[in-house]
Amino acid sequence: MATAKQEATLKKAYELGSDYEKRYGGCGQCVVAALQDAFDMRNDAVFKAMSGYAGGGATVGDGSCGAYVAGIMFLSGLRGRERDNFADPEKIRFVSFATARKLHRKFMDQFGSIICREMQMKLFGRPYYLPDPDEMKKFLDAGGHTTHCPDVCGKAAQWAAEIAYEEGLIPTKK
Repeated sequence: MATAKQEATLKKAYELGSDYEKRYGGCGQCVVAALQDAFDMRNDAVFKAMSGYAGGGATVGDGSCGAYVAGIMFLSGLRGRERDNFADPEKIRFVSFATARKLHRKFMDQFGSIICREMQMKLFGRPYYLPDPDEMKKFLDAGGHTTHCPDVCGKAAQWAAEIAYEEGLIPTKK
C-alpha cells in the first residue's frame, strides 16, 4: 500500500508526463523529465539521450513507444548493470529485465502493444507518419499532443514510478 507521499509522487509523475507532452512533445524526453522531476533525480545526459526517441523512434512509428522506452530507461537507471561490471556475474541485468517486464505488461494490458503505430491504431483508429507535414497536422488535429499522447506519457510515468516503489528502488525519503 502506497503512502500519502508516494501517492502524491505518482500523481505528480502522471501530471508532469502529460503536461510536458502537451507543452513540448517528444514522448521519450517527456516521460524521462517527468520521472526525474517527480523524484528530484535530474540527469541531463539521460534526458538528452532520449532526444531522438519520439513517435516510435525518429518519429516514424515503427518502433517502441517513446514513453515505454523512457520508463524502462528510468527503471534500469535505478537497477541495472553498471559499465564497470559489464560481465555481470551477479546477473543484475536479469533483475532489470524482470522489472522492465512489469512496465511491458501494463502497456500491453492498456494499449495492446508497445509499438507506436499499433498504439496509434488503438488510440486514433489509424497510424500517422509524423515526418510528413500533412500527416503531422492530421495527428495534431486528432488530439496527438492534446489528448492521446499526453495520457500515454502520464500513464507511463506513473506506472514506472509505481514499479520503482514496488521494487524498492526509491529511497524512502523520496
